[in-house]
Amino acid sequence: MKLLLLIFALVTSPTDPNKIGKINSLKTEAKKSYLAGNYPEAIKQYTQLIDSLQVDEDEVKLNLAHAYFHSKDTTNAVSKYQSLLASSNTAYKSIAHQQLGVIKNQQGQIEEALQYFKQAIKADPANKDARYNYEMVKKKLEEKKKQEQQKNQDQNKQNQDQQQQKDQQQKQENKKEDKKKSEENSKDSDEENKKKEEEKKKQEQKEKEQEDKDAKEKKETPPEVSERLKQMKISEEKAKMLLEAMKNQEIQYLQQNKRKPTKPKEKGKPDW
Repeated sequence: MKLLLLIFALVTSPTDPNKIGKINSLKTEAKKSYLAGNYPEAIKQYTQLIDSLQVDEDEVKLNLAHAYFHSKDTTNAVSKYQSLLASSNTAYKSIAHQQLGVIKNQQGQIEEALQYFKQAIKADPANKDARYNYEMVKKKLEEKKKQEQQKNQDQNKQNQDQQQQKDQQQKQENKKEDKKKSEENSKDSDEENKKKEEEKKKQEQKEKEQEDKDAKEKKETPPEVSERLKQMKISEEKAKMLLEAMKNQEIQYLQQNKRKPTKPKEKGKPDW
C-alpha cells in the first residue's frame, strides 16, 4: 500500500512558539514510529497530537487511521477513515475510500468493497492503487458469481439425478410389487383351476358311476320285461321309479299295521 505522508503545515497560533515546537517535534517522532513499524507508539503519538494539542489536520488523521489499520484494529481504522470521507482534500478523501474498500474486501464483502474503490477513483482519478484494486475486486466478484452459478447448476443437476434415481427405484419397486401381485393372482388362479378340475373329475366320476349303474340295471332287466315295457310305452327308468314307490308304500303299510293293537280273545267264545 502506497503511503501518503505530506509536509506538515503549521495551524496553531504563531504567538505560542513553545506549542508550535512541541507539535513539530511530536509529528517527527510519530512519523519515525510509523515508518519503523512501531504502530502502537505511533497511535499514541498521533492521538496526543489530535486530542491534547488540538491538531486538526487530514494528514495526521490519515496516518492515525493507517497505524490502526496495520495494528489490525479494524474498528478504529474504519472509524478514522470514515472521518475523512467528507474531506475537502480529494487525495485524502480518495485514500480513505480506498482503505475502506481494502477492509471490506478482507472481510469478504466484495460488492461493498467495489463501491468504495469506485468512489476512490471518482474522488481522485489519478489514484492508481484504487483503480488497480477496483479491477482486481471486479474480476473477483465476476468469478464469484460464475462459481455460484456453476454451484447452482451442479446442485440442480445433483437434485435432478437424485430425483431420477428415486423415480427409478420407485419404478423398480412398483415392478416388484406388480410381479408379486401377479404371482399371487396366478397362484390363486392355479389353485382355483385345480379345484375346478378336481370338481370336474368328481362330477365325471359320479356320472360314470351312474352310467355304470344304469347299464348294470339295464343289463339285469330280462328281455321280455323290456319288451313288455316298450309295448306299455313305459321306460325302464320310469318302471323302476314306480316299482320303488310301490315298495315304499308297502313298507309304510306294514309299519302302520304293525303299530295297531291286537284285541285279546275273550274266554268262552269260539275263535270264529
